[in-house]
Amino acid sequence: MTDRLYLRHSTDKQTSARQRLSLKAYIEAGVPMYEDPATSSRLHPLKRPGFVRLLDEAAVGDVVRLADAARLFRSVQVVLDVRDVLRRRGLHLRIASGAWAGMDLTSEDPMTKLFVTMLAGVLEFQRDMISENTRDGVAAARAEGKTLGRPARLSTQQAADIVTAFESGTAVKALARQYDVDPKVIRRALDSAGARHSPDLGAFLNDDATTSRGHDVTDERQVQAADADPAVAVDVPGLVAEHLADVADDAIRQALNAGKTIRRGQGYLLRVTAPLSVHLAMIEHSAAALRQSPAGRKAHRIHCARVAAVRIMP
Repeated sequence: MTDRLYLRHSTDKQTSARQRLSLKAYIEAGVPMYEDPATSSRLHPLKRPGFVRLLDEAAVGDVVRLADAARLFRSVQVVLDVRDVLRRRGLHLRIASGAWAGMDLTSEDPMTKLFVTMLAGVLEFQRDMISENTRDGVAAARAEGKTLGRPARLSTQQAADIVTAFESGTAVKALARQYDVDPKVIRRALDSAGARHSPDLGAFLNDDATTSRGHDVTDERQVQAADADPAVAVDVPGLVAEHLADVADDAIRQALNAGKTIRRGQGYLLRVTAPLSVHLAMIEHSAAALRQSPAGRKAHRIHCARVAAVRIMP
């Protein structure tokens, strides 16, 4: 028979020091220990990596020991689920402190079963009261105008700079390294500014003078369109160029074939000089395919930004 210790704390700002103190004698004796650090009690014990590993390594007759019941249980149903699994595997469960101290919670004794169920109900009630008190406290703090939650990791100016860099083609992970934050922080800043949405093609394609290259307009309007459709040079991302390689539009294919390849690290750009309407048509033809992958969406966003930049130039 082997004792096996299980420890858990809820957040990365907490520690298992108090639990280790309660189980000090077993720890000093070199008893196997299994932990689930920074793991919420909302995650069912049978899905926690540390507890699952304990179950996998335990043998019939082993004793699982906890510092207190809250390390493992959250509700009546969880108590019954875990108890049933331990019982079927021939394991014992003992808790070092609290009302359950000294009891083998997997015992089939009727009084033990009744006591376990009653105390599980009390534990669930306590958690519900804590949650209710927390909600009341949050509501009171908001009513007093207090700011809740973690402090902002980025200043307003940093968030604005991140949006500008992202729209210029800087990757989320590169921005995270630059500002020493998790990529999730960067994504939240971008989402707050609406920067991760694909550009609206309508903003690019709603000008009569620069759409469809005049296929369905009169000769006079074709002349006007030609005057308003100057040839401009745009660095087309390599991924965009690859998606356009087999496009049916002759003007796009000719422009791409005449483009100049520019190597950039492991990738490349294709510097294409063509009428603005051709560049807009490239966006229109490649958008749907590029949006199917993160790399494609990034290339599409960069391409749109570059075409927009040359379009507004005097």
